[in-house]
Amino acid sequence: MKAYKSINDNTDLRLFRPDLNMKRLKNSMERLSMPGANDFDPEELIKCIGELVRVDQDWIPSGEGYSLYLRPTVIATHPFLGLSPPDDLLLYVITSPVGPYYTSGFDPVRLTADTPYVRAWPGGSGASKVGGNYAPTMKPGADAMARGYSQVLWVFGEDDEVTEVGAMNVFFFMEREGGDGRRRELVTPPLERGDILPGVTRQSILELSREWGEFDVVERSITMPEIRDAAAEGRLIEAFGAGTAAVVTPISCIQYKGEDIEIPATGDLTERIFSDLMGIQYGRVEGPEGWSVKI
Repeated sequence: MKAYKSINDNTDLRLFRPDLNMKRLKNSMERLSMPGANDFDPEELIKCIGELVRVDQDWIPSGEGYSLYLRPTVIATHPFLGLSPPDDLLLYVITSPVGPYYTSGFDPVRLTADTPYVRAWPGGSGASKVGGNYAPTMKPGADAMARGYSQVLWVFGEDDEVTEVGAMNVFFFMEREGGDGRRRELVTPPLERGDILPGVTRQSILELSREWGEFDVVERSITMPEIRDAAAEGRLIEAFGAGTAAVVTPISCIQYKGEDIEIPATGDLTERIFSDLMGIQYGRVEGPEGWSVKI
């Protein structure tokens, strides 16, 4: 999560949807069998974080794209070595000033789905915010960069179902196949299988785009063969990743089975979502109730 200074008033400090971050923290603690997951009051922790941000407000850079990154963290501190649920925990919050994710413009990324590695699987911990989901992705990510791609597009199963991109959720804006007037839909993989992180940005994009009512917004499985066919038939309009760090990241290419699938970037919808979310986060526009929380 992040703390922001309003564009119009440097003394106006804000958090973006902290209630969803607290919900995910509790769920992640429960997945790891950490005591207290269902006992602590999320509102009290939000108050503590708000006070921390007020104390450290001089560390928050001013201007759109700048913020104070906040990382609530829980670790076991029990005084023994052993494989068992912990009895003692330490909850703390790491902060760091950050600047714009894109230093040279809104740059699209090139991805590869050609990797022998798997990020997460049903029954695993992919839906939880735990370090074990991220450390094993460092080598595949480095391998992808060595081959000229920015990140890995993670797929799962015999049908190569898309799950996430790097450490972000992923969206595809496309025209449906068939004779329904080429209706457009925004597609993102579903959470039911338990191998995808329920991102705060992901949920915000789904809610915003459904409120617009301009196209279908669908959470469903989507495979790499489907994406390849949509691109070949001119039905793949644009694609982007979504997460706290970058908000949205346009995708211009996906390598699949040795072939580069080119995708138009940066698309109008990607830019619109980026602009709208940034506007809400920095107080430039009024968002839905409870999204931009003043502290």
